[in-house]
Amino acid sequence: MSKGPRELMNNFLNGMQELGKTNEVQVGAFMNLSSKLFEPGVLDLKTKVLISVGIAVYNRCEYCIPFHTFKALEAGATREEIIEAAMVSVGLGGGPSMAYIATLLKDSLDEFEGDFK
Repeated sequence: MSKGPRELMNNFLNGMQELGKTNEVQVGAFMNLSSKLFEPGVLDLKTKVLISVGIAVYNRCEYCIPFHTFKALEAGATREEIIEAAMVSVGLGGGPSMAYIATLLKDSLDEFEGDFK
């Protein structure tokens, strides 16, 4: 049985926490870089997270798609904005990107939208 979006996201977050216990410097550096990359600058947080959704779909990362979908919703993105951002990845990723939009991205939106209403 495949894992749902919330379980995938929680597995990633818990795995990072566990990994940080023995690899504190490396995990800390990654987390610091990530937090700096998502600080508002010329682009706001919502735009940056929408870019991340497209990249996650293009890369077919089943941990990244739920995480960045959650973060996009948290940043105020709508379902339509998230899907449109993901659709850009189809131009480079073709059918596999479309398959992830039609499955894991859709399931992630269905799972997390209620958390922000």
